[in-house]
Amino acid sequence: MRIDLLSIFPDFFTTPLNEGIVRRAILAGILDIGIHNIREHATGPHRTTDDRPYGGGEGMVMKAEPLAACLAAVPRVGERRRVILMSPRGLPFSQGRAQDYATNCDQLILLCGRYEGVDERFTARFVDEACSIGDYVLSGGELAALVVVDAVCRLLPGALGCADSAEKDSFSRSLLKHHQYTRPPLFAGMTVPGVLLSGDHAAVERHRFLESVRLTLERRPDLLAGLSLSQAERKLLHREGLLAAVEAAQRGRTA
Repeated sequence: MRIDLLSIFPDFFTTPLNEGIVRRAILAGILDIGIHNIREHATGPHRTTDDRPYGGGEGMVMKAEPLAACLAAVPRVGERRRVILMSPRGLPFSQGRAQDYATNCDQLILLCGRYEGVDERFTARFVDEACSIGDYVLSGGELAALVVVDAVCRLLPGALGCADSAEKDSFSRSLLKHHQYTRPPLFAGMTVPGVLLSGDHAAVERHRFLESVRLTLERRPDLLAGLSLSQAERKLLHREGLLAAVEAAQRGRTA
């Protein structure tokens, strides 16, 4: 997969893209990253990429011409290319959207907005969708773009050391992930749940599923609207007294 990043601060990406899973995916040829400096496509002695908004108002607006020129210089990879503007006005980024990008795109082009936004004529002509990572304001789209890169990268086949890791992450099944423990078995007077030391894999899976359900009910009941349950899971939740609460959360109510 190819991801291209368009920014007026290209050096912002240097260190993050050379660490961890993203770096390993790049070295393995699973992910290809292109970084493009929008200023290189601006005209005039000062390489200006922004100007005052028509109609007045606060701040500056990113100009359409250098953005269009920068986008035109990005080499096309594959047939399934999507141009995405990182913007607080965009659709909420989620695990499902990350999976969509990883599965259905050969190339993502992430445009990092700045200032008060981007000239709407560029957006209307060239942008396929806008994407937001949350209901808060950042100084620019670079941090948001890195979030998208990381979330998408870990879903690419071969990017993670364990093939099951991505499937069992939080949000992959509309559930928060269960608690995790490692050595030593005793820390600060606290022990590890005995079932995790039992060697009974079926019991461990039941314990983890129930813990995920309890955590999701407590912290993010809204997620349960997308949870699909097998008959065996429904019986287990009923036996543990959790089924009514889950069904109420799925209906948007509190049991």
